[in-house]
Amino acid sequence: MGLLDITNLTKHFPVDQGVFSSRFGKKVYAVDGISFSVNEGETLGLVGESGCGKSTTGRCIMRLLNATSGSIKFDGVDVHDLRGKALKEFRRDVQIIFQDPYASLNPRMTIGEIVGEPLLIHSIGKGNDRRNRAQELLEIVGLNPEHINRYPHEFSGGQRQRIGIARALALRPRLIVCDEPVSALDVSIQAQVINLLDDLQEEFGLTYLFIAHDLSVVRHISDNVAVMYLGKIVEIGGWKGLYDEPNHPYTQSLLSAVPVPDPAKQKERQRIILEGDVPSPIEPPSGCRFHTRCPIAQFPICKEQDPELRSIAPDHMVACHFAEAFPIKGSHIHTLTPTKSDSAEEPQADAGEKG
Repeated sequence: MGLLDITNLTKHFPVDQGVFSSRFGKKVYAVDGISFSVNEGETLGLVGESGCGKSTTGRCIMRLLNATSGSIKFDGVDVHDLRGKALKEFRRDVQIIFQDPYASLNPRMTIGEIVGEPLLIHSIGKGNDRRNRAQELLEIVGLNPEHINRYPHEFSGGQRQRIGIARALALRPRLIVCDEPVSALDVSIQAQVINLLDDLQEEFGLTYLFIAHDLSVVRHISDNVAVMYLGKIVEIGGWKGLYDEPNHPYTQSLLSAVPVPDPAKQKERQRIILEGDVPSPIEPPSGCRFHTRCPIAQFPICKEQDPELRSIAPDHMVACHFAEAFPIKGSHIHTLTPTKSDSAEEPQADAGEKG
């Protein structure tokens, strides 16, 4: 049992259209029966295309959305059963870093008020104590504590995301849901934020659910990686096994699309180009949801039978009827991105970034 255990989690949204619409009474199958665990002190990277259900999963874990069915257990307790004081205590232990550093900060509040707001809500400390704690947090994330009275518009995107990270740390949480925390930032700033999250995890023993669509970013920070497609997890395992020998055709295609800066290695790689578009989550395909785009689909089994997530190696599971039939070795898809065990090269920030 991990710190976070998800079992058969589903989240369906009703389609709100008129009674004469062809979609009346139908649902959006945003998350459709996923299961995974995250151990304390580790990072699970949740990867997939836009609209596959990654962020919805994170919001269900946070109880920002109520799941349609399934179980979300944090430290052995089902969060759906939490009410009142117990729910408030849960939210001290589980925090979130949002994707957009511009929309997630109140423009009418100073950064001292923003970072100190969780302390105010949970009645922790007095005025001066909260101010001192906010300054301490700003220094931890690499910002000047003397800028506590400034407003969000006076900071760059990377600095705003550091403010969001400081706010998430205010209550000393055990789990942080990172909802694409670097996707809105310049590439030159992404490595700095990733290294910061890595350092904070080591210093405070944090556990991360890291949601992203950039496989190179996920590889650097994650212990395990789960790949989502149209509301389902299609492959999950340790980052090294999944990156070196991906077994699901969708994972293979995602990895083959990651550019490599070495021309010689780029020529050796096998590029997998998927045909067609992602089907609508309102009317997902029958059987395997990937069969409409899969280069190795076999009929009728792939069209009729939904493959179960099964183990094909230690700590490596895949949902594909023919996962072992067409393996692609890592030499064709390997990226040159630093791994979690390596130190990422952190580019020098300009004067504006350091604040």
